[in-house]
This record gives sequence, C-alpha cells and structure tokens, in this order.
Amino acid sequence: MSNRKFWPNILTGLRFALIPLLMVLLSLEQTTWIAFWAWFVFAFAAFTDWLDGYLARKFDCETVIGKLMDPLADKLLVTAALLMLIPMGRIAAWVCLLVISREIFITGVRGLAASKNKVVAADNLGKIKANFQYYGIGFLIFPVGLLPIPYQFEFAIVLIWISIVLSYWSAAQYMYNLRDIFIEES
Repeated sequence: MSNRKFWPNILTGLRFALIPLLMVLLSLEQTTWIAFWAWFVFAFAAFTDWLDGYLARKFDCETVIGKLMDPLADKLLVTAALLMLIPMGRIAAWVCLLVISREIFITGVRGLAASKNKVVAADNLGKIKANFQYYGIGFLIFPVGLLPIPYQFEFAIVLIWISIVLSYWSAAQYMYNLRDIFIEES
C-alpha cells in the first residue's frame, strides 16, 4: 500500500488532535485575534473531514477503521465546539443537548451494527447535516464585527436548527436501513 493511502486516516487523527487546541482557544478571553484563531482551527479541522473522505475515495483506500473513526472525530469536534460555546452565551445548552444526544444515539447504533459485522458509513444526508453544523458553528466562533455579517449569531442558529432537523431525519433513515438488526435483537 502506498503512503498516499494512509493520508485519510492521518487527517482523521489530525482532527482528533486539533480538538484540544480548539477547546483551549475557546476557553480564553475572546479577543478578535483569539476568536479568529479558534475559528481557523475549527474551519481547518472541518476541512479535513471533507479532505479525508475525498482522498479515501480518490485513492480507493476506504478502511473499516476510517469508516468508524471519521464520524467519531466529527462528532467530537462538533461536541467540543458546542460545549465551549455554551458559557460564551452563543448557544443554549438544550440546543446542544439535542445535537449531542442524537450523535450519541447514532454512535450506539453504529456500535450495534458493528457487533453484527455491519459497518455504517455516513450517508449523504449526514454529510449535508455536517456541513450545516460546521457552517453554523463556524459563524458562532467567528469574531463579531470582523466581516459585515448582520445578525451573525442569529444566522448561525438558523443553520444549527437546519442541521438538527437533518440530523434527526438522518437518524430515522439509519434506523430504517438497519431495521433488520433491531428485529434480530428483539
């Protein structure tokens, strides 16, 4: 296997490594520069989500570990960012709970599927949901007043709500597609 085939998993590992840095930056007083660097770290980590999938498909090197770790890295990135935004007053805790509880549920479903030797990769609806989450969180992190974006936080919350609707729709699809596993378990 050539070295380029390892890049998708390396990028997923990088996303895991960027999460503590993001948390530190979001825990500091949010000056324009700190907020910009926090946004940059988040945006770069989100970009690696797209890039690792693109490279895995391009080099035909999708792996079981990649299919399991990539969504986990995405969920941890989103969860960490949302949790850090609560004390900043940028998002309500109960909204974060809606996002996080769905993600934990789907992780459990994926675990159950894996125990039945079924690997559940992210579907297109889940990828669209992730983009809405990333953009919404990105707008919540981005420094206020740096760009002429009126109602920046309100716009971000609309994006988050769209991602919530898509995420629960996606969860229903996962449940339907894996219904045979649940029938076996009952």
